[in-house]
Amino acid sequence: MNKKAPAGNRAPIEGCPLSAAFAAIGGKWKLTILYWLAHGELHFAGLERRATPISHKVLAEQLRELEADGIVVRTPTGAVPAPVIYQLTPYGQTLLPIIESVRLWGEGHLQRLSVLPRTDAMACSTAIKPR
Repeated sequence: MNKKAPAGNRAPIEGCPLSAAFAAIGGKWKLTILYWLAHGELHFAGLERRATPISHKVLAEQLRELEADGIVVRTPTGAVPAPVIYQLTPYGQTLLPIIESVRLWGEGHLQRLSVLPRTDAMACSTAIKPR
């Protein structure tokens, strides 16, 4: 665990599986971050480009929380300020079917609302393939 990691993503309702899940992967950007990491490891800057409009501060905070929960691993590539690579842990990879299911549900929801899908980097239109 990273010493800068948050104290923990405590489930608001102790012992409740849904509460524990949402504490770990809930939040405005975590599923988007996990979606991009599902397609391979990325440097922080690469995640920042793909995950626009997430601010630098929020992206770093969300990554620290995911790391604290053992979902993402942060690997420095050399001495500071060397780039850092983020990737899903084997435990994080267990989330891939869930993330893909949410992505597919979102596609259907956009169709139901008659909203045209995005075509830019934030489209999240590529299916997640199991590893």
